[in-house]
Amino acid sequence: MKSAKISEAVVRRLPIYLQVLNELHIREIQTVSSQELGVKLDLNPAQIRKDLAYFGEFGRKGIGYDVMYLIEKIRQILKLNQTIKVALVGAGNLGHALCNYNKYSKDNMQITAVFDVHPEKIGSSINNLVVEPMSELERVVAEQNIRIGIITVPAHEAQNVANQFIAAGVEGILNFAPAILRVPDDVRIHNADFTRELLSLAYYLNHEGDVSDDTAMD
Repeated sequence: MKSAKISEAVVRRLPIYLQVLNELHIREIQTVSSQELGVKLDLNPAQIRKDLAYFGEFGRKGIGYDVMYLIEKIRQILKLNQTIKVALVGAGNLGHALCNYNKYSKDNMQITAVFDVHPEKIGSSINNLVVEPMSELERVVAEQNIRIGIITVPAHEAQNVANQFIAAGVEGILNFAPAILRVPDDVRIHNADFTRELLSLAYYLNHEGDVSDDTAMD
């Protein structure tokens, strides 16, 4: 793997490549070209080749990529060849939905602990996971070697939850709360703000063609 710094845009495209490759594998397609991937993803094939070249030489000229081999390599790059344990704070509807999805996910990233502050939720079960009080978060994170935290609480509670995750030693946070959180430089945070995405999506309903999409390219 090359030592050059990889842009966030490249990293965010890797799971998209992996999803398409998994679909091809299910259909028993053994090889695929960057041109074919480009058509499926509406991306420039040169961009796909450039993205993958950051991590090594995976394709063969005139043949393309071995689908199963590339799946394995991308999983290694994304560290999905190891079990990564995740804790979720907020046992509401969204928390339940994420745990339900996680139960059937075949990825090695697994929600293994759920926490909440509300007494009526503590002690209940979500997919065989008992909802625990926030007072147990630091202990459970340490005991299970949990590396990622998910926040699904109201905005006004989100920063406090993030602070507790940081104090417990998590390395990454996925934040579903509509709030801008402050975290130290050594903790990675990704935001999944449904409200913001819906508001920005509304703009395009009557402005097709007004704004170019520059997210596909570096």
